[in-house]
Amino acid sequence: MNASDESPLKPGDSYVQSFARGLSVIRAFSAEAPRQTLTEVARHCGLTRAGARRILLTLQTLGYVRMEGRQFLLTPKILDLGFAYLSSQPLWQFAEPLMQQLAGELKEACSAAVLEGGDIVYVLRVPARKIMSINLGVGSRLPAWCTSMGRMLLAALPNEQLEAQLAQARIEPRTPHTLRDRDELRVAVQQAREQGWCLVNQELEEGLVSLAAPITGRNGEVIAALNIGAQVNRTPPQQLLEQGLPRLLETAQAISRLLQIKG
Repeated sequence: MNASDESPLKPGDSYVQSFARGLSVIRAFSAEAPRQTLTEVARHCGLTRAGARRILLTLQTLGYVRMEGRQFLLTPKILDLGFAYLSSQPLWQFAEPLMQQLAGELKEACSAAVLEGGDIVYVLRVPARKIMSINLGVGSRLPAWCTSMGRMLLAALPNEQLEAQLAQARIEPRTPHTLRDRDELRVAVQQAREQGWCLVNQELEEGLVSLAAPITGRNGEVIAALNIGAQVNRTPPQQLLEQGLPRLLETAQAISRLLQIKG
């Protein structure tokens, strides 16, 4: 038996290929493609039409997918899968009231996210009572390299993992302010690591500035990031630092302490 035969991605006792294909079908749906035909799902997932059909009909029977004409779309029941994660993590139960308090005091949006691959995934969000052009909620994903929470989470990685992430990052200009050089990005991540917080000014979206701090677990490891986001025309970066950083750090530390005591 060669090494490839022992791969965990091969069907066997430790890998159920049909289940993996079912998850790939669920992930095929997105904001860009919320409705798809059988052919589109099969093509997106690299499946035969027959294989994709069996999975979609199974998901439909279980209530996770419905059909409208020739198109399939996810149902709200799919949220059960995400909320199962959230409800199993005591951190978010402790964090939400503190985040609501922080958002209320600063009158800015407050979010928490974890690192998954090269992205951050939002696990909690308390929006500000303002209209912002970026629409985010629980489960939203953004590239880690150009976000304050992402850089804070990247800063917590061992150097070898950080370098792998930087090498794989699809660095592209999102605004005139976006860092476009891996060396500059490495410096920005290192700065976040040294100072214990990260400010990103209009790199993700014009007019959006955000400030992040780490949330740590019982062993001192960074398990999530907390941030506040604001509009530059109402809260310039320096003002956000002066008014927001002390309270952001206090809140992140308070969440960390609760997790260490009760988690």
